[in-house]
Amino acid sequence: MLEKLPDVIGHALHDVRAGLDQLVFNTLGLRSGLAAIEVSSLAFVDHAPIPDRYTADGIGHSPPLQWAKVPADVASLVLLVEDADSPTPNPLVHAIVVDLPPQDGGIAEGALASSEHDGTGLHTGRNSYLQSAWLPPDPPPGHGVHRYAFQVFALKPGEAFSETPGRDELVDALRARAVASGLLIGTCERPDGSVKVGKTESVPFGMTPAAG
Repeated sequence: MLEKLPDVIGHALHDVRAGLDQLVFNTLGLRSGLAAIEVSSLAFVDHAPIPDRYTADGIGHSPPLQWAKVPADVASLVLLVEDADSPTPNPLVHAIVVDLPPQDGGIAEGALASSEHDGTGLHTGRNSYLQSAWLPPDPPPGHGVHRYAFQVFALKPGEAFSETPGRDELVDALRARAVASGLLIGTCERPDGSVKVGKTESVPFGMTPAAG
């Protein structure tokens, strides 16, 4: 969608960004005195480019994610993916997933439903386009590097989420129930001419690289 915007719009909005300080991970002060969850991915390392297959320039599947050091006796985990550099007052929400079992240790590639993919049936909330799905990274041409924050929160027991929770409902639950948090950032950029840099591929979660 945004890849079709004229480059001039991306340049004009270059300095208009939500900002890292507006991420839920940073606005709620959850890290103060709380345990730190380690979040990682087999597809990319922290602050490195997200491979094309997980963006709007590829098949657009959600990337594999792993987490460790989750505190004992938590009820569930929540995943929130936001674009810290969207030209909007708040970061653009790319995915909300609630009720993740703490013991699973992660999610596989394509676990989240997307426009052309069913996913694995996770309890998914609404992204900023009001879809209960994964919204692949799709920055405007010429707008510069966008930072996509994969935020994981551990929750103590409490009131159940609605069928398709949005950002506001999620934030309220985190304020009341979060006991740990973790963050992984991947980047994506679509420069002038709608050609994205950093085209890379990765081995899907749980698979072994082929020889040769």
